[in-house]
Amino acid sequence: MRHMENIILGLSTALLPMNLLACLGGVILGTAIGVIPGIGAMAAIALILPLTFSLDPTTGIVMLAGVYYGAEYGGSTASILLNLPGTPSNAITCLDGYPMAQQGRAGVALFITTIASFVGGSIGIVVLTLLTPVIVDVAVAFGPAEYFALILLCFVAVSAIGALDVRKNIAMILIGGLVSTVGIDLYDGSYRYTFGRDELIDGLSLVPVAMGLFGLSEIILSVRNGGTRAKQSITLRSMLPTREDWRRMGLPMLRGAGFGCIFGPLPGTGPSVAALTSYATERRVSKEPHEFGQGRVEGIAGPEASNNAAVQTAFIPTLSLGIPGTPTMAIMIGALMIHGVVPGPMLVQNEPALFWGLVMSFWIGNLLLLVLNIPLISVWVALLNIPYRLLYPSIIVLICIGSYSISNSTFDVGLMLGFGVLGYVLRRQGFAPAPLLIGFVLTPMLEENLRRGWLMGRGDPLYFASSPMAAIVLLMCFALGGLALAGPALRRRRARRLNDIPNPGGHA
Repeated sequence: MRHMENIILGLSTALLPMNLLACLGGVILGTAIGVIPGIGAMAAIALILPLTFSLDPTTGIVMLAGVYYGAEYGGSTASILLNLPGTPSNAITCLDGYPMAQQGRAGVALFITTIASFVGGSIGIVVLTLLTPVIVDVAVAFGPAEYFALILLCFVAVSAIGALDVRKNIAMILIGGLVSTVGIDLYDGSYRYTFGRDELIDGLSLVPVAMGLFGLSEIILSVRNGGTRAKQSITLRSMLPTREDWRRMGLPMLRGAGFGCIFGPLPGTGPSVAALTSYATERRVSKEPHEFGQGRVEGIAGPEASNNAAVQTAFIPTLSLGIPGTPTMAIMIGALMIHGVVPGPMLVQNEPALFWGLVMSFWIGNLLLLVLNIPLISVWVALLNIPYRLLYPSIIVLICIGSYSISNSTFDVGLMLGFGVLGYVLRRQGFAPAPLLIGFVLTPMLEENLRRGWLMGRGDPLYFASSPMAAIVLLMCFALGGLALAGPALRRRRARRLNDIPNPGGHA
C-alpha cells in the first residue's frame, strides 16, 4: 500500500506540465549533445546546469537526469555512423555497429540500439525503485564512521578501477581534494588558499570546474583529432530488423541489463565497464565468436542495454547515500546542492515528491526516447553533417555563458578556461580528469565526517572501525587498494616467470 502511494505521488509530480516539459527538453537536448562526438554526458550536464538555476528543484533535476540518459541514447548514433563514440560507454557499440553501417544496415543498427536502450533503462528503473528504499532504511542509522568508510571506499574504487595506472588516479583524486579545500573552513572560519582574492572565499564553483574539465578539454581534443561527416541516408523502411535479428537480440538485452544493474551502483565502474563486460560475455557465449566485430546484432544489443541500465541504477547510491560512483553523478550531487537539496538517506523522507517524481520521470523519459528517437534519427544524421568548425565554437560560447551566469563574474569564465586547459594537458599526459572531479566533490564530505568522527570518538582513531559496517568497509578499502597497488608488480613477476620457462620445442 505504501509503495503504491509513493508511485501515485511520483506520477502526480512527474506529470505536472513544467516537469513534463523539462523531461522532454532534457531528453532531446541530451540526445542531440550525445550524438556529437567528443562531448559526452558529463559535458552535456555541465552545459545545461546553468539553465536549471531558475527552475524548481524537482523540475531542474528532472531536466538534468533527462540530459544524462538522453546522451547515452544519442551516443550510439555517431558510434554506428562515424565509428566515433558519442559517449565513452558507446565505444563498444562501434565494434559491431559501424561494420553494420558499412554493410548498408545502419538503420537496423540504430533501431536495435533504441530498443535495447529502452529495455535496459526500464529494467534499471525497476531495480532503482525497489532497491533505493531498502538502502535508505539501512543508511538512516549511518554515522560519521560509516560515511567516512564508504567515501574512502569510493576513492579507492575509483583509483583501482578507473584506469590502468593507479598512481595517476590517486594523484588526480588528491589534486581534486586539494582544490575543494579552497574557501572558508566551516569549523573555525579561517580562510584556506584564497590568496587574498575575494572570489575564492566561497570556494570554487562546480559548474566552471566541470565545464572546463569535461566540456572545453573534450572540444580541444576533438578539434586536434579532426572531424568526420556522416554520409549515411537513413529511411524508416531501412530500420526494420529481420525476424532473425529479433531472435538474436532478446537474451543479450536481458543479460546486458543485468550487468548494468550490477555495475551501475558500484563506485568506479559505471556504464563503460558494464558495456565492456556485456560485450565480452556475449562473445564468450556465442557459437560464432569470430564474427564479432563484423556486424553482430548481439554486439550492439547487449552493451546498449547494459549502459542504459547502469545509467539508471547509478542514481541508487547518489540518492540513497549521497555518494556518487561516477563523475556524472558527482555533477548531479552538485546540482542537487545548488538547488538546496541535500542528497542522502533523508532525501526520500524529507523530499518524497522530488525523489518519487524523479523516479517516475525516468519512465516518462524512457518512453519519450523510444517514441522520439526512431522518427528523429534523420535529424540526428543531419546534425552530424554540420561542419565541426561551426559547431564547436557555438558550444564554447554556450559554455562561457553558462560559467558567467553562476555569479555574473568573469572570474568564473577564467576559471573554466583554466580548468579546460588543465583537463586537456592531463588527458594528453595520460591522466584521467574524472577522478579529479570525484575528489573535488567528495573530499568536503570526507573531511566533515572525519572531523565529526574525531570529535565523537574523542581523538580515538579506533572509533572509525567501531561498528561492524565501518570495519567491513575499511577492510574492503585495504584489500582493494592492496590488490591495485600490487597488481603491476605481480604482472611483471608473472611475465618474467613465463620468460624464464624453457621452450620444450626448441633445440640447444
